[in-house]
Amino acid sequence: MRYEYCPKCGKKLIQKQAGDDGLVPYCEDCEKYWFDSFGSCVIIMVTRKNNDGTEVLLLRQKYMSDEYMNFVSGYITVGENAEESAYREVLEETGIKLDSLEYSGTWFFELQELLMHGFIGYTSQSEFTLSSEVDGAQWVPLEKLEDYMYPDSPGNAQFGTYQVYLQRYGR
Repeated sequence: MRYEYCPKCGKKLIQKQAGDDGLVPYCEDCEKYWFDSFGSCVIIMVTRKNNDGTEVLLLRQKYMSDEYMNFVSGYITVGENAEESAYREVLEETGIKLDSLEYSGTWFFELQELLMHGFIGYTSQSEFTLSSEVDGAQWVPLEKLEDYMYPDSPGNAQFGTYQVYLQRYGR
């Protein structure tokens, strides 16, 4: 979000030099710079191992896409760190308790102005209980994952997290 008015007093902001950051919106009354801000989210590739190999939990959320399926994702709430948020989102949306979590990186999703914090989550659970936010879910073999996911594109944290998994563990 780019600020035009001061969120504190409502006055129209001017552009003022802020050191190495260049021109930044500034409130003359509050004497405060208002740097661009954006939301922070988590995205989690939930995995489990079975006799056939690795499977990944994919969610169907019609408000996001009719064609593709998604990893678990959600906003980081005030007071949480990214890891706490990842554990919470997986539990809320799927009823799955993760055994462990591994950081996979960050991606900026410009279309929605979101910083996506990626994780790979590990569970031994196979059953899931979906929240009302989720229209469906299924375990997908790792080898078939790309058939269900959004194709790679700039800022695609789902594909980025998947690529990190492949770099670390292969197929």
